[in-house]
Amino acid sequence: MFVDRVTIYVKGGDGGNGALSFRREKYAPKGGPNGGDGGHGGDVVLLADTGNSNLAHLSFQRHWKADRGENGMGADCHGKTAHDMVIKVPVGTIIRDRERGHILKDLKAHGEKVIIARGGKGGFGNAHFKSSTNRAPRQFEKGAVGEDKWIILEMKVIADVGLIGLPNAGKSTLLSRISHAHPEIADYPFTTKYPNLGTVHSGREDAFVVADIPGLIEGAHAGHGLGHEFLRHVERTRLLVHLVASEPMDESDPWKNYQTIREEIRLYSPTLAERPEIVLLTKMDLTGSDDAKAKFEEQLGRPVMAISAVTGKGMNQLMNEISDRLEEIGPIVEPEPESVLASLELPKKVSNPVEADHQFESVVEIRREPRKPVEELSPEPQETPE
Repeated sequence: MFVDRVTIYVKGGDGGNGALSFRREKYAPKGGPNGGDGGHGGDVVLLADTGNSNLAHLSFQRHWKADRGENGMGADCHGKTAHDMVIKVPVGTIIRDRERGHILKDLKAHGEKVIIARGGKGGFGNAHFKSSTNRAPRQFEKGAVGEDKWIILEMKVIADVGLIGLPNAGKSTLLSRISHAHPEIADYPFTTKYPNLGTVHSGREDAFVVADIPGLIEGAHAGHGLGHEFLRHVERTRLLVHLVASEPMDESDPWKNYQTIREEIRLYSPTLAERPEIVLLTKMDLTGSDDAKAKFEEQLGRPVMAISAVTGKGMNQLMNEISDRLEEIGPIVEPEPESVLASLELPKKVSNPVEADHQFESVVEIRREPRKPVEELSPEPQETPE
């Protein structure tokens, strides 16, 4: 099962309560306070791990809660701090706040982690409050409540090249020929129901990752077919390879098929539509494919590449072209999402203490009634009965 979007509830562990205790021994009649502090609650941590390919392991459990801290005890025994709850997610997972909708973190590298819900702080025991003037304190603190929130986890596959096209354009067949991936291949539409990844070694030092997404059809932006739910997986790619069947099974026009996919991508994301693209005609082993290629190049206005996954025609040229284009494009630097806290305007630092007092002046005006004289507070003399 492939899952690329889940909504879960996370909660940090509550802090342990402080203890109210006094030392009681035979020869220590006034031993003093010895209540220990409570332990801190565990944090909920999200960790990017290459061992997870999707979010299916999180779809069966909606609530994730870290353990609470242990309560403090007598004899100055502090409570145990709880262990953190570590949730492993695939590399490329975006974390969003469900209530506000903003991005909390984008985990792009293996081992990258973020504390998504902090545990509560443990409360102080009464031994913490002892002093020279308060030798037998009876106050203690309860543990703080851990943070909790609903978050949306959205996975975007991290790949260098994205394969796009209509169903049965030859995307899965191409991926199986150039990599060790084993996608499902059949002669009916929508064989690919979830993205497949494959690592390609083109004979050079650097390898690149190719992503094969389910086929698009006209009206995908309106939810037809599989929609463009999976187009998010090619948003991180540096290069698009647009596959067009030279002799489609439904005898449709290759040029109209190409324009259909381009329009669907434009409706999904204008930025993605401007991504560098290689137009690739497939199934060149069929009769009439050469004439279809010449007609398509005339309509497009530039030469296109052509391959046959069955005979291997044009495969080496395609691998070299992809490697050259990736070197020209270079890495894509995505802007980091703005933190919500960064939008808050903090007060500027001032060197003059007088200015600082006015800067942090409260907007709430506190009015105090003047004290009454002492004679007004004295009780009135009561009349004695005769």
